Amino acid sequence: MREVPELPELTQEQPGRGLAARVPFQVVEVTGPSMVPTLHHGDWLLVQYGATVRPGDVVILRHPFQQDLLIVKRAAERRRGGWWVLADNTFAGGDSTDYGTVPEELVLARVRARYRPLKKDQRSLWGVVTWAVSALRPVPAARSVSRRLRAR
Repeated sequence: MREVPELPELTQEQPGRGLAARVPFQVVEVTGPSMVPTLHHGDWLLVQYGATVRPGDVVILRHPFQQDLLIVKRAAERRRGGWWVLADNTFAGGDSTDYGTVPEELVLARVRARYRPLKKDQRSLWGVVTWAVSALRPVPAARSVSRRLRAR
């Protein structure tokens, strides 16, 4: 995932508040297949730093073992010690089944909306119409997050 650099900072940083105080909303770009079919490589996300996270929400977090890497996952449930997060694509891996519960302080933001940019092969009238129908959508919480967890 990478930040889209063209956006200006929305508020001034307050001491002790970090990124959430500086930029409450930000746009980031998805890279990788771990959240397919909800999110695809190249999608842009509007994220809100410091938002309340509930089970089922799609969230941005720091990878527990490589904290300079931001990742996007679904917050499945709150557990003692933090959040259990899962990839929507069960074949991609790279979620709490690999690294366990993610500490609360590593969960940075909640995804509010997804924008899917127009691709070069969607330049036909039908391609533009189908893109327009699905390009901008809120990213709702999952209605039910499976309690069945993969064992490795």
